[in-house]
Amino acid sequence: MRNLFELITKIAEDDYSTVLIRGESGTGKEMVAKAIHAQSKRKDRNFVPVNCAAIPDDLLESELFGYTKGAFTGANTNKPGRIQYADQGTLFLDEIGDMKASLQAKLLRVLQEKEFEPVGAFKAIPIDTRILAATHCDLEQLVSEGKFREDLYYRLSVIPVNIPSLKDRTEDIPLLVNSFIETYTLKRGREKFTFSREAIESLIYYEWRGNVRELENLVQHMSILFSGKEVNLTDLPEKFHSVKIPEQKACTSESPAPSAAAENQDSEKTILTQLDWEEGQVNFKELINDFETQLIVQAMKKTDGNKKEAARLLNLKRTTLLEKIKKKKINGLWEEN
Repeated sequence: MRNLFELITKIAEDDYSTVLIRGESGTGKEMVAKAIHAQSKRKDRNFVPVNCAAIPDDLLESELFGYTKGAFTGANTNKPGRIQYADQGTLFLDEIGDMKASLQAKLLRVLQEKEFEPVGAFKAIPIDTRILAATHCDLEQLVSEGKFREDLYYRLSVIPVNIPSLKDRTEDIPLLVNSFIETYTLKRGREKFTFSREAIESLIYYEWRGNVRELENLVQHMSILFSGKEVNLTDLPEKFHSVKIPEQKACTSESPAPSAAAENQDSEKTILTQLDWEEGQVNFKELINDFETQLIVQAMKKTDGNKKEAARLLNLKRTTLLEKIKKKKINGLWEEN
């Protein structure tokens, strides 16, 4: 997430390139788009969101491009579209993968020529708007199936942004819970409430198919029922009661996911205990790299080389662990005496 925040800042500074934001439903794609707009030079202009999946196909064209008087029955006046409303600002096209082919062609012209034609118009109107798009679909797959224009895909994904799902960053859950408690209690005149250790553990190991949105809805629900109280595991909806929590990874809200190093701190020294601060400055990056290597090696030793189990101990995705082992060139190091 820190890498994502840094990327948002760099993207905002660019101010012109199109951005394709990808992530599961509920991960906060629109929030990322708003953050890009808020940090850009266009922040004082309009941020215009359009959910391409929520507007019927026969209305989406007129909503986006607007129309002229007499363009169709009932068009009694000229109506500007959302693209025009976003002039000098940012247009956010959510669920772009659901846009029909004819509109894809018109959008491609907006990106290429920086102009658009309202429905019924014969003259193009120049436009200066930055377009951010988002989808939970696999656009590459849609392109291969002929359901999404390949040229539009490459125009949109000049800068791709991938938002991780909540299950891939469970260490953020206690932080998000505290933030949502702040939002739905103090800022709304309710008493602050807390989650018990067992309740937090259940949240951490739950499969969040609805991602951050699902977590936020849960906290809002609890804020109404348990204002000024503590939420225990039995108070949570039934689906959280059957969450399997590994015994060796029981945790508190302050420390949601202990690492393999915590399990070994009594039997093995870490790099931090070996530092000689009297020698002056330390090489921070080198020490962090060595410490990370030591964690991986210890986890691999503990699991007898089982990478899947080691990744679980380290609270990493298996692919991430494999990448680190390859990058550090430490494959098999845990087998040495």
